Amino acid sequence: MIWLLPVFLLSMVVGTPLSFVIGLTALIAFLIGDYPLLMLVQRFFSGLDSFSLMAVPFFILAGNLMNTGGITQKLVDFAHSLVGHIRGGLAHTNIVVSMFFAGITGSAVADTSAIGSILIPAMIKKGYGKGFSAAVTASSSTIGPIIPPSILMVIYGITTGVSIGGLFLAGLIPGILIGLALMVVAYFISVKRDYPQRESMVSLREFLRDFKNAIIPLIAPLIIMGGILIGVFTATEASVIAVAYAFIVSFFVYDELSWSDLPKILLDSAITTGSILLIIGTANILGWIISVEQIDQVIAQVLTSFTGNKYLFLLFINILFLFLGTFMEAGATIIILTPVLAPIAVQLGIDPLHFGFVTVLNLVIGLTTPPLGLCLFVACGIAKIKLKELAIAIYPFILAEIAVLMLVTYFPVFTTWVPSLMGF
Repeated sequence: MIWLLPVFLLSMVVGTPLSFVIGLTALIAFLIGDYPLLMLVQRFFSGLDSFSLMAVPFFILAGNLMNTGGITQKLVDFAHSLVGHIRGGLAHTNIVVSMFFAGITGSAVADTSAIGSILIPAMIKKGYGKGFSAAVTASSSTIGPIIPPSILMVIYGITTGVSIGGLFLAGLIPGILIGLALMVVAYFISVKRDYPQRESMVSLREFLRDFKNAIIPLIAPLIIMGGILIGVFTATEASVIAVAYAFIVSFFVYDELSWSDLPKILLDSAITTGSILLIIGTANILGWIISVEQIDQVIAQVLTSFTGNKYLFLLFINILFLFLGTFMEAGATIIILTPVLAPIAVQLGIDPLHFGFVTVLNLVIGLTTPPLGLCLFVACGIAKIKLKELAIAIYPFILAEIAVLMLVTYFPVFTTWVPSLMGF
């Protein structure tokens, strides 16, 4: 621990990419501990040698196919028909379409990129502030890993052995609550700044037209979750179904995807997947070092001596993960820390599904918190604003998400009720 923490922090401060920060820290630990370097390679490979982990590239690919294939625009049109008449209509459309999109990709960054590229320019053109437009997009994109499916829940399930299907279901109610909370914040800001709304309600004919166009992508989450719940396919196989569905709909139904689009889609998906898997592999090495050196036992003893009250423990977990989320990648944090913390939670009587979801929600909020929130950088690039401006604009939305976090933390029924109905 004397060597690991300084090396890790110093590497972060000088701006080293996170995967190399983790890998360098693990390498130095191997050299100091005189472990054979061959073990380093083996632990990296074993961290990636998982059937369930194959869901990550497939869900990323499904999101890219849907964005290029015009599916995102269909969801935007339908969401605008539903909520566009409310003050700040495009902001509410942004949030609602994020909830729809979340049921397909499970990635916050993909959500920010896909929806932001359409709605941020549209909102700015209609007179919404750049900071507000980017803040709504980035904050609502965090619903992506909450409403099933979820890449982070796949990683958590692999790391701890908790049911991935159960984790997916745990996010249904909290995902809706986050969406509603963000809409409340957006409404009050829109009223205060007199942002526009749709001048009149859509006609029944217009609504049915938009619903007809959106019904096909809206069926995708039902197929994904329905297949998992009735046992037709696993969560990993569901990601392949999502890719096949996205391709067929975009290529044959909407006819907005061409063969010439595929190389770029595949390349973008490969780059995103590669960056995520590199972090997961190096994090597995560091996690192994922590286990072998019994650092996890030291942490467990400190925590259990600090408090045996599960409510105080959950408060500590929220503070810890919200802090780590400001500068640590969520998947790496899960792999390194949850093998230590999850057993303590079970020992204190906390439901494994509940603890898993609370962990994921904390880290998802971190995707929108400065200085290293990935969704912030994507939204800044689209809106062409500085990070400082977006950081100021997004805080009301972050506070709303933290309020929902505290609610689901201390009222487990919001996360456990749906899984219990389905037998998890």
